Amino acid sequence: MADFGDLNIVVNNAGITRDNLLMRMNEQQWDEVMTTNLKSIFNLSKFAMKPMLKARNGVFINMSSIVGVNGNAGQANYAASKAGIIGFSKSMAKELGSRNIRCNVVAPGFIMTEMTEELDDKVREQWQSVIPLKRPGTTQDVAALCVFLASDMSSYITGQVINVDGGMLM
Repeated sequence: MADFGDLNIVVNNAGITRDNLLMRMNEQQWDEVMTTNLKSIFNLSKFAMKPMLKARNGVFINMSSIVGVNGNAGQANYAASKAGIIGFSKSMAKELGSRNIRCNVVAPGFIMTEMTEELDDKVREQWQSVIPLKRPGTTQDVAALCVFLASDMSSYITGQVINVDGGMLM
C-alpha cells in the first residue's frame, strides 16, 4: 500500500504437499498442508479485502487443483485443503460481489513444475495418457488464465472454478 497506493489484485498461490495414504498420514502432515494451503488464504484475504472494500474494487484469484475437485488417492490432506479453497472462494464471491470485488478459483491439472519434474518418467507418461490434449500444461497456461481473471475482460465472472487441465476433468 505504501509503494503503490492501493491493492487491486491478490493471487493466493501458496501450496505444499505431504502425500501419504490416509491410514498412514499423521496429524502433522495434515496440519502442515491445511495451514499452508488453506489458512494462508484466510489470513491474506482478510488483510487484502479491507482496502478493496474501501475502494469498492478488487480481484481475488485463489489457486486450487483438480485434486480439490476430484480427489486423489494418497492426497487426502491436499485434496481437502484444495476443496476448502473452492468453498471459501465461492463464499467470498457472494460476500464481496456487491462491492465489485470478484473471487475466482483456478484449478490446474498436470502442470510441468519443479515438483512434477521430479516424478518418474513412467508416472509422467501415465498422466499424459489420460489427458485429451496428450501433454502436460505449462506454468504459462495457468498464468494466462490468471491474467484474464485479473483483467476487465472478466468483469462479469465471479465465484467460478476454472480448470486448466487439458481436458482431464470433463
